[in-house]
Amino acid sequence: MSFQAYLDNIQSKTGKRLEDFSAMAETKGFTENGEIIKGIKATTITDWLKDEFDLGHGHAMALLAYLKGKRN
Repeated sequence: MSFQAYLDNIQSKTGKRLEDFSAMAETKGFTENGEIIKGIKATTITDWLKDEFDLGHGHAMALLAYLKGKRN
């Protein structure tokens, strides 16, 4: 599955846009100005995505990569 396919599936499954996840990550204190805050571990973010949105590990990791700045 391509990176974009993971992102498309996340939106289909959750009804949330990527921008929504970026905003929620900022509200949760995981990011600031679009960047992951130093000291925030990947597992903290992926656990949040798995628990709150019922995402699998691969989808959570794709979204983490998106939050880190990957766009393709």
